[in-house]
Amino acid sequence: MWSWQKSATLTALVVGMGAGMGIHASAQAQIVIGQTAGFSGIVASGVQETTDGAKLYLDNVNARGGVGGQKIELVSLDDKFDPKLAGENARKLIEEQNVTALFLTRGTPHNEAIIPHLDKHGVPLIGPSTGAMVLHKPVPRHVFNVRATYQREAEKAITHLASLGVTRIAVVQADDSFGADGMAGAKRGFELAKLTPVLQEKFDRSKPDFSPISSKLKESQAQATLMLASGSAVVDGYAAFRKVGYGGQIVTLSNNASSGFIKSLGENARGVIVTQVFPGERSGNFAMVREAQDLAKAKGKEISPAMLEGFAAAKVLVEGLKRAGPKPTREKLVAALETMQKVDLGGLEISYSPTDHTGLDFADLSIIGTDGKFRR
Repeated sequence: MWSWQKSATLTALVVGMGAGMGIHASAQAQIVIGQTAGFSGIVASGVQETTDGAKLYLDNVNARGGVGGQKIELVSLDDKFDPKLAGENARKLIEEQNVTALFLTRGTPHNEAIIPHLDKHGVPLIGPSTGAMVLHKPVPRHVFNVRATYQREAEKAITHLASLGVTRIAVVQADDSFGADGMAGAKRGFELAKLTPVLQEKFDRSKPDFSPISSKLKESQAQATLMLASGSAVVDGYAAFRKVGYGGQIVTLSNNASSGFIKSLGENARGVIVTQVFPGERSGNFAMVREAQDLAKAKGKEISPAMLEGFAAAKVLVEGLKRAGPKPTREKLVAALETMQKVDLGGLEISYSPTDHTGLDFADLSIIGTDGKFRR
């Protein structure tokens, strides 16, 4: 009988070749990079878009001969957004597939399950698709962040609402490390705005029930609600709130900044505020955005915020591999990344050192327009 580990859906993405393969690295791929993320489950659309963004850049690098003549293969495993499976997938990639690095892992508790495997084997993790503060302070030896923190986003969301004269703000959060992390940033925002939340409610991430929260939210008369949750949990919660007649503004973080999230909201999408950690996908004044747009256009695709996150992370990965020398090892890659100072990704500078693995601090807000697109 299949165990839960064996039943994990496997997605092997062979960058530069455009074809799916099994878990074993192809003979042509000389640098193998591993990824575990929820390709199925509540964050599937965002995970796929982020990975697609990374592939845009990696495909282009491979088409030009790779890094030092070596092509890059991205082997991606589906952890179904289950922290336990994320940890097991990381172990498999590190111990059985001998990957040089992990890349674009998703989820706060999921990355917490991955870190022990990184530390045990000295494997760098580049561009985790989460803004968890646990990946920033104290500085984890093997984690190199690219995007800003959730705390920075949540703080900005609250101060922005306050600047618009919104004083009655509620917070609904997943009862996990992600929710707690985001709430820490929101708390700072409330303090800066000299406000207190009119309601703060938690829900079980694995079995969300928004009925009791919906009634309390309506009674609170909150003008806006910050939802610290992922994917379908935000969609289901928002629908439940609207069902009881709650009409306040909904705000959520960049972990939901995907076109798939907009589609899943359906008729509720218009007016939802989503924080962002990269420039607008139509911001032509950023060289990185123009580069991503050009590569996407050549493949008949349209850039989304989630794709930009993957694109930026891929640029950092490739820069690190270049600096690591002709035959990059795990140890060489860690050392190389820590030499990166003011590296221009295309209008955004990123730096690392042995005492700072934070990456970028860019944070902005967007709103979903009537056309179903993010507007700045």
